[in-house]
Amino acid sequence: MESMVNGVPVHHVEHGDGMPVLALHGAGVDHREIMGALEPLFAGRGGYRRIYPDLPGHGRTRAPEAVASNDDVVEVLLGLVDAVIGPQEAFLVAGHSYGAYLARAIANRRPGQAAGLALVCGVDAQARADEIPQHTVVQTDDDLDVDAALEPAMAAEFRDYLVVQTHATLRRFQETVMPGVALADQPALERIFERWRLRTPPEQGPPYANPTLILTGRQDATAGYGGSWRLLDHYPRATFAVLDHAGHALLHEQVGLAGTLVAEWLDRVREQRQTPGG
Repeated sequence: MESMVNGVPVHHVEHGDGMPVLALHGAGVDHREIMGALEPLFAGRGGYRRIYPDLPGHGRTRAPEAVASNDDVVEVLLGLVDAVIGPQEAFLVAGHSYGAYLARAIANRRPGQAAGLALVCGVDAQARADEIPQHTVVQTDDDLDVDAALEPAMAAEFRDYLVVQTHATLRRFQETVMPGVALADQPALERIFERWRLRTPPEQGPPYANPTLILTGRQDATAGYGGSWRLLDHYPRATFAVLDHAGHALLHEQVGLAGTLVAEWLDRVREQRQTPGG
């Protein structure tokens, strides 16, 4: 479906009914990556309306010239919240990588409405260059032939992205990552990312008091995990986890453990909302 927001037609996909969950994908892909990762985690867990937008410049959401910074992207997302959720109804927000940066900004701008925040392998989280590990493959299937399955550019992308290189992660890469890579509007993204930093830092203001989940990969050669650790003072209700056997593609590599931690986060949100005054 499509919603017109600030002159931008935002494409988004929805599943389920109940409390809204706004899920934001990373840079250079589209909604299919985070949707492919999260939908199995919601299997058998009713009561959630999952909303997966294509961010401006990604997938089927164009980025007109007026969208020229991440501040503009955040305004589009807040407009989407108002259009498809409403300005008052509580919702959850989750993000992977670039989407986690935007999710932090949304929680900061709507702390009374965003009832829970989940961050996975967040970028721009105060990480120092010396804290980012070198890319290391920790598991591979002996009979995996990436070059036979993918054309050269995508084969290189797969090898650089995944630290768990198996038939299962290759299939997830083909189904959820590759389609969005082909649709990314690179000139628009270059324009937006030239003004990457938000004018209002996501952690400016009072601490975010709602249940939070911060997942990082021990082998994440894109974002590391040290920068996310330094966010904790702003998130007093945060569970922080560094998962071994996981890089920047954590949601594809640690499916079971990620699902358990997301489920526990959802339980904490429900418990807080059922508590008087919560």
